[in-house]
Amino acid sequence: MTKKTYATVTGKFSTQVAITSFLIGTLVFILSQLFPKVDSIFIIGIFYVMIALFVNGVVFLNLVHHFLFFRNHREYFGIKILIVMANIPIAVGYFYITINRINLFTF
Repeated sequence: MTKKTYATVTGKFSTQVAITSFLIGTLVFILSQLFPKVDSIFIIGIFYVMIALFVNGVVFLNLVHHFLFFRNHREYFGIKILIVMANIPIAVGYFYITINRINLFTF
């Protein structure tokens, strides 16, 4: 496998991981909003966030490694890093909405 082919495969994989993490996280968020009284969905969501954080963290570190060592492809890997990091503000927003919704229903 050539360096360019490896770089392309790595970038595609990171995008697939980011999109999959987003879709699963959105599904868990929607379920938690539809069924706010079901605590197991919230617990599943917490475990999912921990797993997604680990997987996306490994992918992120791999992309940073490629960004540093594949100098000819820095723009490509920089964009892939931003795609992976885009899930962070989305997850924070989902968490904020979920916590505030839980606090509304405790009264």
